[in-house]
Amino acid sequence: MQNYTTIICKTLQEDLHHPYTIQQLCIILQINSKSDKTKLKKALLNLVQQGKIKKLKRGRYAYASAPIYVIGRVDYVRKEYAYIIVPDQSIDILVHQKNLLYALDKDLVKVCLFPGKRRKRPEGVVVEIIERNTAPIIGRITLFGKQPQAIFEQKRTTYTVPLEGKHNDILQENDKVVIALTSFPNTHKQLTGTVVQHLGQAVLHEVEMHAIMAEFGLKETFPDHVVESIKNIPTVITEKEITTRKDFRAIPTFTIDPVDAKDFDDALSYQPLPNGHHQVGIHIADVSHYVIPDSLLDKEAYARNTSVYLVHRCIPMLPEILSNGLCSLRPKETKLTFSAIFELDAQGKVYDKWLGETIIYSDKRFSYEEAQMTIDCQRGDFYQALTVLNHLAKQLHAKRSQKGAINFETRSLVFDLDTNGKPLKVTSKCRTDAHKLVEEFMLLANQEVATYAANLKSKQEKLGPTFIYRTHGHPDPDKLNEFFLFVNQLGYKINGSKTSIYKAMHDLEKSIQGKKEAPIIQSMAIRSMAKALYTTKPDPHFALAFAHYTHFTSPIRRYPDLLVHRFLKQYLKGAHIYDVASYEKKCQYAVEKEYLAANAERASIKYKQVEFIQNLKEQIFEGIISGITEWNIYIEILSNGCEGMVRLSDLTDDVYAFEEKHFQVVGKLSKKCYRLGDIVKVKVKNCDLDKRHINFWLC
Repeated sequence: MQNYTTIICKTLQEDLHHPYTIQQLCIILQINSKSDKTKLKKALLNLVQQGKIKKLKRGRYAYASAPIYVIGRVDYVRKEYAYIIVPDQSIDILVHQKNLLYALDKDLVKVCLFPGKRRKRPEGVVVEIIERNTAPIIGRITLFGKQPQAIFEQKRTTYTVPLEGKHNDILQENDKVVIALTSFPNTHKQLTGTVVQHLGQAVLHEVEMHAIMAEFGLKETFPDHVVESIKNIPTVITEKEITTRKDFRAIPTFTIDPVDAKDFDDALSYQPLPNGHHQVGIHIADVSHYVIPDSLLDKEAYARNTSVYLVHRCIPMLPEILSNGLCSLRPKETKLTFSAIFELDAQGKVYDKWLGETIIYSDKRFSYEEAQMTIDCQRGDFYQALTVLNHLAKQLHAKRSQKGAINFETRSLVFDLDTNGKPLKVTSKCRTDAHKLVEEFMLLANQEVATYAANLKSKQEKLGPTFIYRTHGHPDPDKLNEFFLFVNQLGYKINGSKTSIYKAMHDLEKSIQGKKEAPIIQSMAIRSMAKALYTTKPDPHFALAFAHYTHFTSPIRRYPDLLVHRFLKQYLKGAHIYDVASYEKKCQYAVEKEYLAANAERASIKYKQVEFIQNLKEQIFEGIISGITEWNIYIEILSNGCEGMVRLSDLTDDVYAFEEKHFQVVGKLSKKCYRLGDIVKVKVKNCDLDKRHINFWLC
């Protein structure tokens, strides 16, 4: 005789939201005889009396166990469904549109999970909207009779919002506006909103950049009370201050920065030593001298946390009087700095080091192009110093590589704009020896500062004095194996399982030099790695192969660097600070702001890419397949870095199926294959500036 009690419970547990009638249970459990049906009914009655199941209307039965609830943020993927991102949960929860309770993107919601072990991923239903997302919404005006409406996009979902309020009389078709929602959708209401900022006509450069700033909550100007608080900030360096610092004004010193830079964080000094060694000074703007802890300026700098670089625009962390003035290491000016001084031999071995407050005089401001030309031509200002520094930088790079440092780079783009901000040309930034020279000495300073702080820990301490580290964990093995499988399918024989990760990556780095697919392989390699973090834990930096690392060299544009300066000044005086809890929170906030800044920068780049390529619809481009999903093929144009997609539904020669494990789509009849990393030719099908999307045709 079957144990119907157990079977019934197991069946009803498979889906809490799917009750069954007796007839349906008979079919599922393959019960045909009258005697077995009687036993089933008796088992159901017993379970109802025990409270394990419940009887519903129309003779249906459902499991009565307590449902499981979780709280998370809505992340729309398509109009038909969204995922709920739950903190500390590795797999997101799938919720279909009908079960979202009218929740919008980034709303905080409570979700009841569906039971059932057969599901590929957890699914659920939104039962409560706890908190609406109040981030700024950027809309485009469309006039519907006398009633203006704003159309806005959230992920791939389009919303139309009737507008209320006083701004309506001045609104014109295709104006960009920032709107605040005044009512949210439910069974009785639709979305409504009011205009809080009128940006101007869409597609104008200034309007679109301000729209991106509003979208990500970025403010170009500083509050009046902050500006007022720094009106009397000391601008003269006193003799008393000079006597407390090591004086490097007589030693040749210069900066090397982008040609359009104004905030010069760092300078290099060089002098040969009598013993044949070289003294290299890495001098960093002493921002902490001017930004006092807990001042109005400090609180504003912390809130911003980082400067944000949109296309041809900087939203600074500090007001211009500091970022481009007092703190900036401008040429022919005496400046206060915090320095790391090293004695090295010709092979880049460090014999001595010193950290402390200094005063410098920058003799020259080089652009990267000028510095490179000076090195190449072996003439011009400070060419001998630059030549030695270039040689030492290469030695330092070689040492890092020998220890396992991974040197994959992402592609950076440069836009040439006309006077109206329209893109005329898009090119890739060229990294020269001058760039690498500066990078190596900044890495050296950051590493040595972090090592100094980590070594303050006594043998009795579990954790030493509090400090801000920049860490990078080991890659996830599954992501790494997937990456190695991908490059092997491209024909690169890299065996990550039999060799160290470092060696496998170095072998690959050498193999792809000069190849068309190099950018996509480098991008995929970086995606397979863990994210770099700020933390108070003195953990290693995997990609740089450093036991300890920090950010010390950019306090004008990064708040964590400012904190590092403050800690270091105290520790050099013999003080110790122990406050992990509050500084770990500051680290987490810095990571969040860094992520937001990166997304804003990416949005501005993407917009300019779409704006650039929308006028080139008749041109055929060579591109590389940079991503594949079950719906789309993503392609990056080799010549200008613009990325768009080809919908699989637009491939009319066959029906293509996505093979995730092989990074490809394959035609069911022709067996024609499009694989990640393949070189293809494309034309522009259409562009959407609001969505920042490019759609291609395959040629």
